[in-house]
Amino acid sequence: MQNDKNLPEQADAYARNVSPYFNIEDKQEKYKADKLFKRLRRKVGHAIGDYGMIEEGDKILVCMSGGKDSYVLLDMMLSLKRSAPIDFTLIPVHIDSGFPNAPEHLLEDHLKKVGLEYHMLKRPVYEICKEKLEDGVPYCSLCSRLRRGFLYSFAREIGANKVALGHHKDDCLSTFFLNLFYSGMMKAMPPVLRNDKDDLTVIRPLIYCRERDLIALSKLKEYPLLPKGLCGWGEDQQRANMNRMIKQWDKEYPKRADIVFKSLKNVAPSHLLDRELFDFTKISNGPKVK
Repeated sequence: MQNDKNLPEQADAYARNVSPYFNIEDKQEKYKADKLFKRLRRKVGHAIGDYGMIEEGDKILVCMSGGKDSYVLLDMMLSLKRSAPIDFTLIPVHIDSGFPNAPEHLLEDHLKKVGLEYHMLKRPVYEICKEKLEDGVPYCSLCSRLRRGFLYSFAREIGANKVALGHHKDDCLSTFFLNLFYSGMMKAMPPVLRNDKDDLTVIRPLIYCRERDLIALSKLKEYPLLPKGLCGWGEDQQRANMNRMIKQWDKEYPKRADIVFKSLKNVAPSHLLDRELFDFTKISNGPKVK
């Protein structure tokens, strides 16, 4: 891969050796690790190309939660940047939500090694959740909205035009089933969307990646992951149920999750019941049902 003249020297050196291949001695394990990294990199590249996620001159805020997904997201985008035919800027940003005993230094130490300009933002997410919510009410929904709002505000502040999130294929599927089972809507996570104010574009470059592959890469890379459940609530239970269902499918029907995901890209409005998407009253005169 070529050097990116617009990358700091340290970041270029990090990106050049970002594959776990370079840290493994056993030949067979090196091959497996390199194959995994290249598969993920290829999927991220395809997703970016399929949905036009990145354009010349983009300034992209990369959301760093401290979880495995955000670490993989940054590594993949940095690796692709070195060989991309267009120029764009990556700026990792982490929201320090103020939860007790959060070892934020783990993530910052890693970002220092990466060598990109980065930002660690202290925001009163935990304090606001405690103030606004009654005892016994989970923080998940409000916490997510607050962190997203703070990220959007900072993106505007630094002149970023895009925000990259680390949601993957399993997240997209679990959201689809949550909406299907609990809201009566056929709605998933879009790979690209505009925010409500129409001044920022949100992209999800990992949308084609399975979580199990991200877990495998995270273990090989030994990312310094921030612990989960610092808020005391853990994972949203309804979403956890959807994730368990998908994992069970992987054991019993290995291709089912990928087939369902494929269906999200292959929609036939004329064979559903949404009158906003297809005008059934004019079926005699066309359009033809496909």
